[in-house]
Amino acid sequence: MKRDGIFFEMRQANVWRGNHCILSDWSLDLRHGESVAILGPNGSGKSTLVQILTGDLSVEFSHDRVCRLFGEELWCLEDLRHLIGFVSPEQTRYFDDEETTMNVVLSAWRGAYGRTREMRFSRAEKHAAEEAMEITGVSHLVHRRIGHLSSGERRRLLLARAMVHRPRVLVMDEPTTALDFAGSQLLIQSLRRAMASGCTVVLVTHHPEEIPPEMDRVLLLKNGKLCADGSKRNILNSATLSQLYDLPIELHWRKGWCHARVGSFEQEKGSRSTL
Repeated sequence: MKRDGIFFEMRQANVWRGNHCILSDWSLDLRHGESVAILGPNGSGKSTLVQILTGDLSVEFSHDRVCRLFGEELWCLEDLRHLIGFVSPEQTRYFDDEETTMNVVLSAWRGAYGRTREMRFSRAEKHAAEEAMEITGVSHLVHRRIGHLSSGERRRLLLARAMVHRPRVLVMDEPTTALDFAGSQLLIQSLRRAMASGCTVVLVTHHPEEIPPEMDRVLLLKNGKLCADGSKRNILNSATLSQLYDLPIELHWRKGWCHARVGSFEQEKGSRSTL
């Protein structure tokens, strides 16, 4: 498939957990070169969509219900590992505190977590790991052990690990969870560098202010439904966000960044931010 083509396609698809339909009658296209942010309250279906994107969850389909990843309705997780990089906060738990940062990044070549010091890696694999650490801005951590890193440094190291294959798509599942302000900002800067390197990013977040200026498309999810899909300036406004989170939300724009806060909504009801 060409890089500017569709890498993820759903048509009228349903996703079930037991007898409960998590996502109902979904239709969605995601394209190479078009990074996208996904927003929604807890229980909206964000995690389910991430599991589909990373190949961890199957979708009900038939002749009129379609779900394809990179053009395939059936996929191999080993192949997807080279096409999709994935970062979530939980991954930091899977590594021994004494593991070196370089080995953490290198472990992506084996799809391994935990103790990797006994593994052997080629010169080419090591060079790719060094490049991934350079792209994500963590080269200065190369001789450290993961147990000696801050939460923000560990999260950026995971981003480097996800980039080691030079994936065509990078999926970030609420990457700044539990990070302080500085850690969040540094992670977002690393994410922007990954996008600048040519990687298509799918960012799942609760926070509109984390969406980089380079990311223009936004999806809004609620109760398992895709309730909005479009450009950031059109989708992110006081009316849509207030309805999404059932709170009065005010927002303003500055240099391509959206800043939102809870506030009085009555004066802006039904209107869009024009700042």
